[in-house]
Amino acid sequence: MASPAPSPDLPVTLADIRAAARRIEGAVVHTPTMRSGTLSELTGADVYLKFENLQFTASYKERGALNKLLLMDTATRERGVIAASAGNHAQGLAYHGARLGIPVTIVMPVPTPTIKVMQTEGHGATIVLHGETFDDAFRHALELAQARSLTFVHPFDDAEVIAGQGTVALEMLGDAPMIDTLIVPIGGGGLMSGVGTAARALWPHIELVGVQAELYPSMYCRLGGHDLPSSGDTIAEGIAVKEPGRLTAEILARIVDEILLVPEAEIETAVSLFLQIEKTVVEGAGAAGLAALLAHPERFKGKTVGLILTGGNIDTRLLANVLLRDLVRSGRLARLRIQLQDRPGALYAVARLFDKHQVNIIEVSHQRIFTALPAKGLFADIECEARDAAHLQRLVEDLKAEGFPVRPVETR
Repeated sequence: MASPAPSPDLPVTLADIRAAARRIEGAVVHTPTMRSGTLSELTGADVYLKFENLQFTASYKERGALNKLLLMDTATRERGVIAASAGNHAQGLAYHGARLGIPVTIVMPVPTPTIKVMQTEGHGATIVLHGETFDDAFRHALELAQARSLTFVHPFDDAEVIAGQGTVALEMLGDAPMIDTLIVPIGGGGLMSGVGTAARALWPHIELVGVQAELYPSMYCRLGGHDLPSSGDTIAEGIAVKEPGRLTAEILARIVDEILLVPEAEIETAVSLFLQIEKTVVEGAGAAGLAALLAHPERFKGKTVGLILTGGNIDTRLLANVLLRDLVRSGRLARLRIQLQDRPGALYAVARLFDKHQVNIIEVSHQRIFTALPAKGLFADIECEARDAAHLQRLVEDLKAEGFPVRPVETR
């Protein structure tokens, strides 16, 4: 698709974004943009990374929240602001609100994880827990804004917030002007609206590619006329938006070249690769750009691609699960179900083969009762660690050759 021409009458302009950059300068981190040689070799593209996960609250969301707060008059600041969020927008607004002396109220759904509530409270915000879903919290926040004369700060569908997010592109293209393609995660569309507006104005022929999780293709459907559900459990909570913004949809329809959808497995792999290769923690939404590169390598081969690591706020238990699941997919971690005869030495014979192939046994469990095998039969589930899939396969072939029926226990 040919790049849309820059439009002089967009709701947010390059001048707005440059003004936001001057306004927030010194209060947010000018995060580094660095080339990744390993990811470039892995994907076939020349990959540059913008480390927005290094902001104080570990997310680019600070930029838009701060720009919005700084544009408020004294009376508005004194009354305070309110938002509905269980994630990065809440923390960014709370942190800069406290720094500027502006009272901040955040409405979160009741099931919000305690750690997110505590983190936001730690930045000085008043937390209101209401409803079971984000939509419930959103409606309640609007009601409280009216009842208490508070200013509602939308996480993405606000021109001043969008202008703040656009400062990411000014820094990134200033530090790496050779970038010819930007791959940007899209949830509500605020980041891509700001980044895309700035990038298109600076470099009219730059390619702007949005990426959404397959489970939440809301903007993809809005702009492409598709009818797909937006629901399910995704690791990319930050872009799990059922209804994209009105303003953001208007902007993206005029500047974005394409929106790609990525499956959960690719997002998980991208999170794992960032930790293994770049030694940096990136949440699911922040890894979506790399997931698109992994899912569509031919689409970006030979291009100079910019990826924005939008945030690093991921639950540690979830991160551990993601890393272990990625080891399973790569063949480094496996659970083998091996049928044995119930007699002395059977398990020892199996263990000798693991030793022969230098495959590490992590855990062993026997099952004699809950099985359809004959009464004198049993199976052992052996969780093990190999160097790679080929290493594991050599062990499996040797087990079969020695007369042991074996199959991997699928994890997904």
